[in-house]
Amino acid sequence: MEKINTLIIDDEKLAREITKRYLAKHENINIVGECQNGFEAVKAIAELKPDLIFLDIQMPKINGFELLELIDEPPAIIFSTAFDQYALKAFEVNAIDYLLKPFSQERFDAALEKAISRISYALNEQNDYSALKENYDEEIEYLNRIVVKKGSDIVIINVEKILYLEAQDDYVSIVTENGKFLKQKTMKYYEEKLPQENFIRIHRSNIINLNFMKKIEPMKKDNYAAVMQNNELLQISRSGYQKLKAFLE
Repeated sequence: MEKINTLIIDDEKLAREITKRYLAKHENINIVGECQNGFEAVKAIAELKPDLIFLDIQMPKINGFELLELIDEPPAIIFSTAFDQYALKAFEVNAIDYLLKPFSQERFDAALEKAISRISYALNEQNDYSALKENYDEEIEYLNRIVVKKGSDIVIINVEKILYLEAQDDYVSIVTENGKFLKQKTMKYYEEKLPQENFIRIHRSNIINLNFMKKIEPMKKDNYAAVMQNNELLQISRSGYQKLKAFLE
């Protein structure tokens, strides 16, 4: 069997060193690199195309789950964390395994053996972590930031800076003062996960941040539009108008 190209992603140097030491006992593993944050990892995965990654969940800048949303074709993944509340039923949702820090060589080897087995017998199958992402999404009560990829750049959007969101086929366009960004989510997801005190769905195609609404402008035939701070007009549905009225009273 060819060697398995492996990438280590963890913000703690000691954790990376332990993982490398444990991997050194396995001749069929080729360590292609290590990353200390998600920004480095997105670039490294695209360039190095590893077969397997060891991914820490809690990291600064962007966490392990946010990193997953930025990868088009994720490799096999063994997750690691110091916090067991982030397990999220990882074993049941296509994660190969889940290491709770601190872990022993024996526990590490068991996870690695599962990874090798999956990689060996599923070379032509794409790893699907959608269920894991969905579980993570359900755990979040309200978003305080959204991580998006624009070209080769990773952008972290503070939700307080969002003017409005607009449905775009299978994507949602997130509009800020610094431009528009696409995210493969649903409007329903953002309607539920954005802070309810600031964000309101005024139309099936739009959710607005009330902090950036200048006024409500009447249109023809009892229709209304929200005038945003950037002077864009967003149509308000009848139900959206009633929600706005109730909210602003």
